[in-house]
Amino acid sequence: MDWLSFAIVIGCLLVSAFFSASETALTGASRASIMRLSSQGNRDAGVVASLFAMRERMIGALLVGNNIANISASALATGVLTAWFGDVGVLYATAVMTVLIVIFAEVLPKTIAINAPDRVSLRIARPMRLVVLLFWPLLIVIEATVRVLMRLIGIKVGANQPILTPTERLRGAVDLIHHEGGVEKVDRDMLGGLLDLRELQVSDVMVHRTEMVMINADMPAEDLVREVLATEYTRIPLWREKPENIVGVLHAKDLLRAIRAHDGDISKIDVTTIALPPWFVPEMRPVSDQLKAFRRRKTHFALVVDEYGEVEGMVTLEDILEEIVGDISDEHDVAVAGVRAQPDGSVVVDGSVPIRDLNRAMDWRLPDEEATTVAGLVIHEARSIPERGQSFTFHGFRFRVLRRERNRITALRIGPIASEPVVTTGKPPRAGTSF
Repeated sequence: MDWLSFAIVIGCLLVSAFFSASETALTGASRASIMRLSSQGNRDAGVVASLFAMRERMIGALLVGNNIANISASALATGVLTAWFGDVGVLYATAVMTVLIVIFAEVLPKTIAINAPDRVSLRIARPMRLVVLLFWPLLIVIEATVRVLMRLIGIKVGANQPILTPTERLRGAVDLIHHEGGVEKVDRDMLGGLLDLRELQVSDVMVHRTEMVMINADMPAEDLVREVLATEYTRIPLWREKPENIVGVLHAKDLLRAIRAHDGDISKIDVTTIALPPWFVPEMRPVSDQLKAFRRRKTHFALVVDEYGEVEGMVTLEDILEEIVGDISDEHDVAVAGVRAQPDGSVVVDGSVPIRDLNRAMDWRLPDEEATTVAGLVIHEARSIPERGQSFTFHGFRFRVLRRERNRITALRIGPIASEPVVTTGKPPRAGTSF
């Protein structure tokens, strides 16, 4: 009988190991992976998905089965060792069963399961479904008791209170996979840019009016055509009286058609008749909405206005796509060295470089909530327009102003700083410190 009892103890330990591995696998398995496998026709994945749908009862079945197996094994071992050694057998049984349960019924199976939770969950899916069905009446009673106790202590039953939004959780998953080496940086940046579209406004991706190429519609036709040919762009805003008064958008192809229609006689061309009417969009419109508007109107160009109706800049479909795939260059783009790496690890940056582009290029995390460009970030943190040669330290980086033209910062040197001991001066620290 003693050997039979020991055989039952070993069997209980194996059952406990099964429940321990199942608990780790089912709680650690990726729901996205299981859903994908289920949609591809994997039946075991469908069973796992059904277990996820009744998570509370699944966990209850795991805990009930595991505790029954451990308690039964400990009780039988205590009875046998007490019969052999008397009262001191209780101590022997406690020591032996603690070692056996911890190593073989807890740590070992859970370690195996955590190394491949998706695969293990597929293997134990069908047995676990039978266990849940077997314990179903008992689980209903346990679940009802737990719900009553939760109400008594003030915890909302069934309330899901995630810390992050679904978008942030998806972004975190992408960052984790990139950190583990499963996703390259360029792919991570593309996925992150796609997730950012709803959070960005048109003003974050537009070309500012100070950098726009515009042409006076009142100049002679010959001069106007010469200006169009001199620029590398195909869509050029036309203005009259003052640059803020944009009357149309001239497409280079339409101009070429007009030249051909007049047999090359440029003097007969009236650009206002072939220019497209300007399309104005508000600067606070979400980028995702603007992308849909571009597709709906079948156009790639829009002028951005502020709340007073004044032109702030322009936005194109390419500007939005570059937020996803990074910088798009063609054979007519002008190579502008906006970010130049230095031998000492720092970079020299044009003040007009967007913070998002710098973060993407250098894999940094400078905040872009309060400012769009690097110069704007420095002005925001300094609470003033710095002079040439001034340096600031904030967000773990050192910023040094290299050039300033009137009220614009045109070039800066930026480099990460190592952790250094802070000297207390008795004054409260500021986000940006000038020195």
